[in-house]
Amino acid sequence: MRKFTRIALATLATAIPVGAVHAADLITVPTSTPVEMPVYEEAGFDWNGFYAGVYGGVQNSDIGGTQYGLGVQAGVNAQFDFYLLGAEVAVQGITGGNNVETSYGQILGRAGLVVTDDVVVYAAGGYGIDLGAPEEQDVLLGGGVELAVTDSISVRAQYLHAFPVQGDNPKDQFTIGANFHF
Repeated sequence: MRKFTRIALATLATAIPVGAVHAADLITVPTSTPVEMPVYEEAGFDWNGFYAGVYGGVQNSDIGGTQYGLGVQAGVNAQFDFYLLGAEVAVQGITGGNNVETSYGQILGRAGLVVTDDVVVYAAGGYGIDLGAPEEQDVLLGGGVELAVTDSISVRAQYLHAFPVQGDNPKDQFTIGANFHF
């Protein structure tokens, strides 16, 4: 019996480590493999720098009535995080209304917010002058929205109200235009 006990103990001593090894080696089947997603960050539109463009618009006043015009503009922007500051000069030819043909020049400052990489909402203020007769000078206040459509072209809509400084002809001006950014 003693011999049987020794054999049983030896078998048990040998079987316990083998069983522990089998218990530690669990069989697992992976359900998915970790895959790194490629990160692609598209650079937003660069609002910094110079631009030039064309625009068409409608102007309404007591003296001129409803007039239509085409113009050109040039300006510069500086972007600080999501703030945008800029300056612009523009001149347009105006016709229609009460048969008054004239040209109108303006100098504007712009301050706005970059809502998304491609959209800017801004306020504008400045000085406007009627380059024809009768001589009129105005303080301009308004705002607009500008949308980037390619890497270097943007379109915008802008509203300005002219408060007369010289002359007595308040004006409302709505323009739609396109700019090329350098």
